[in-house]
Formats: sequence, structure tokens, C-alpha cells
Amino acid sequence: MLLDSASLYFRAYFGVPESMKSPDGIPVNAVRGLLDFITRLVQDHRPDQLVACMDADWRPQWRVDLIPSYKTHRLAPEGEPGEEEVPDTLSPQVPVIEQVLDALGIARIGVPGYEADDVIGTLATRAAGPVRIVTGDRDLFQLVDDARGVQVIYPVKGVGNAEVVDEAALREKYGVTGTEYADMAALRGDPSDGLPGVKGIGEKTATQLIREYGDLAGIRAAAADPLSKLTPARRKNILEGAAYLDVAPTVVRVATDVPLPAFDPALPAEPLDPISLEELTARWGLGTSVTRLLDTLAAGSV
Repeated sequence: MLLDSASLYFRAYFGVPESMKSPDGIPVNAVRGLLDFITRLVQDHRPDQLVACMDADWRPQWRVDLIPSYKTHRLAPEGEPGEEEVPDTLSPQVPVIEQVLDALGIARIGVPGYEADDVIGTLATRAAGPVRIVTGDRDLFQLVDDARGVQVIYPVKGVGNAEVVDEAALREKYGVTGTEYADMAALRGDPSDGLPGVKGIGEKTATQLIREYGDLAGIRAAAADPLSKLTPARRKNILEGAAYLDVAPTVVRVATDVPLPAFDPALPAEPLDPISLEELTARWGLGTSVTRLLDTLAAGSV
């Protein structure tokens, strides 16, 4: 099981009341919400391995070099250049999340120059057995692969109400397979990631073009062929979007060759550092969230 950690703790932050605070009044709603998410995921799916994948770089320069608008709207208006805009009461909770995961012994991986998506893509590609990716980010649908047993758990309302996305679900909702999803996303664009897409091509049109021409390369070849069945307007828009389409696939597709550090993905039956965990639990008032997770981890080892 691979966790898109930032996606999940953002959801926890907005889904759990900020009135959930530490003994000295500091909000810990994201911390406790994420721990509760992990407890529910382990209870429901019983993975024997779990990795919390982190955004060591939420906006890698190599993606920005290709598409300068990439995630520009998420830049913090003040503070360090390149810093992501994050709610004031969430930022201080992220180091606490990292410390608690480390004390628990849950593997946590972030690699400089890469997003969590890229770490997930690399781990999912290397995995020998079935993989479940937990994320609220549709970009990771591109990794869905029935043949390799890769599915996405997509929270609808918390992780207790989640869709399990396989190839049948993708075909039903989007009309594409996992491998075709990245091409569709490149054509369609994504305002939330600063990807302009091709003018006049939305999700349905992108899917239709993929069905007719196979993939992005086939669509571009059809646009360049005056005898193809493309309408003049669509042909014009695809040809005018050539510079964007030259680089968009590299930006949209998750990396699958990230250099990963050594790590142990085994789900712990007991905390790696019980003293630190006890101190963190007391300092931040994480009592029942930590207790429930520890009980769940211990039960899974029986």
C-alpha cells in the first residue's frame, strides 16, 4: 500500500475540525486525521507493506522548465521563493506527522527533485505483487494496471468511503485505460496543475480522439495528415498546440525511475521507537489516534 501522504493530510486537515488541538492549544487535526486514515486503511485492506510517500519537491524544476505555468497558482505569495501556499495551521503539523510516522516505524520516502507521485510510480513499477495506491489525486489513475494488480483507492468522503479504481472503473468513467489516462490528461489539461491543455479539447473529446487514433502520437500524426478525418478546427488546435504537446507528456506522466533510498516497507507490529512515540503522543495530545493505530498494527501481526 502506497500513501500519497500530502493528498491525505490535506484531506484530513479540511475534514477534521481544527478544534482538535494539542494540550497547549495548537491544532493537530491533520496529524490525528492522517493517523485515523491509516488505521482505517490497515483495518480494511490488511496490507503487509505500507509506504508513506512524501513530496520532497512539490514543484520540481525539471517540470517547471518544460511548462513554466506548472503549479504557479499554488505558489505562496510571501515567504521563500518556490514555497507552496499551505494553510498557516497545517504547515506546523507536517513535521509532527513525519516524526510520528518515523517513531511508529512506518516507511516514509521523499526524494529531492521529485514529487510523491514519482516515488509512488517508481515503487508501483518495481513491485512484485499487487499494489494499492491511496490518493485523492486523479493523476495517479495512469498507474492503474489490472495485469500487474495496481489499483487506486480514491477517497470520496474520508478513506472509509472510497472508490477502488481498476481498469473497468476507468473505462466506465473516462473511457480510457490506465496507460491512456496520461495522454487524455495532457490533451485535456488541468487548471489545478497549471497545465493549459489543447484549445477546444476537453475530457470527452480527448477520450474520443484516443479511441479513434490510439494514443497521443497517433492523434498528432492525424493532425499532420491532411487526409485524416479530423475537423479543420480540431486539426488547427492540435497543430497550434505542438509546442505544448512536445513537453506535456513528460510533465504529466509520473516518473518511474526515481533513485530511492534503502527502506523497509514492512508494516510494523509495534513501534520502532516507543519512547519517542510516547513523548510525541503526550506533547501533541494524540492519545486515542495513536492507541487505535497501535492496536490495529498489533492485531495485524497475530
